[in-house]
Amino acid sequence: MAGGIIGGAIIFTSGNPATNNAANAVTGESISNINIDATGNQIIEISAKGGYSPRETLAKAGVPTVIKIRTNNTFDCSSIIRIPSMNYQTALPTTGETSINIPPQQKGTVLNAFCGMGMYRFEIRFD
Repeated sequence: MAGGIIGGAIIFTSGNPATNNAANAVTGESISNINIDATGNQIIEISAKGGYSPRETLAKAGVPTVIKIRTNNTFDCSSIIRIPSMNYQTALPTTGETSINIPPQQKGTVLNAFCGMGMYRFEIRFD
């Protein structure tokens, strides 16, 4: 039984580290919230409503990045986003999409983002 569980975890977490996240595979969240657009930007999609999803993302270092935060009838504190290391804060629309441009990050950088009250968070690790 344990072999089947471990084998399943390996299947779900193998592949490109920029598009897979082992922690999210375990929690059942999306493991593919990253895409590359036509200009070579790394697009990271995050949903905001009652917190952020996925909470952890493993992204590629050294690539221009855009975080796209999507809201859908979001009225809680996750409608305010703060990224302290970038001195960034904004109110998100109740429903819509907000893009945040991130310059290329060095390998090992962890970008932490929080809601307006600090209750909810997400992080992006650059590898």
